[in-house]
Amino acid sequence: MLTIPSIAGRISEVENFLQNAVSNCNISPDRYPDMLISLTEAVNNAIIHGNKEDEKKLVIIQMIQKNKHLKITVTDEGGGFNLEEVPDPTAPENIECCGGRGVYIMSRLADRITFQNNGSTVEMHFQI
Repeated sequence: MLTIPSIAGRISEVENFLQNAVSNCNISPDRYPDMLISLTEAVNNAIIHGNKEDEKKLVIIQMIQKNKHLKITVTDEGGGFNLEEVPDPTAPENIECCGGRGVYIMSRLADRITFQNNGSTVEMHFQI
């Protein structure tokens, strides 16, 4: 488990945390980029949107490996969000918008993604 304050500069710790998991869990190097991008997006969303960059609020990252499966969970202390209200970044009216692609990217790179606690927890599953 890794716990960081909601400071964007602390995202680099997430990469080190994932690299340790990759070496300790015998994860295929082919899956590493998908995991890193998804995890970085989730933590970035937690810091910016969930915790509103309040340095007193924490982001908690957990990884659980079982057989050939890795579950990565990112939890923030924010109020969550409604997934149905997230605009589709592939819709023509949103193509040129800055931002709004994190959930889409995570859902494409992870094998499965779910949201709990009103969206303040994202759970990403990867076959490794």
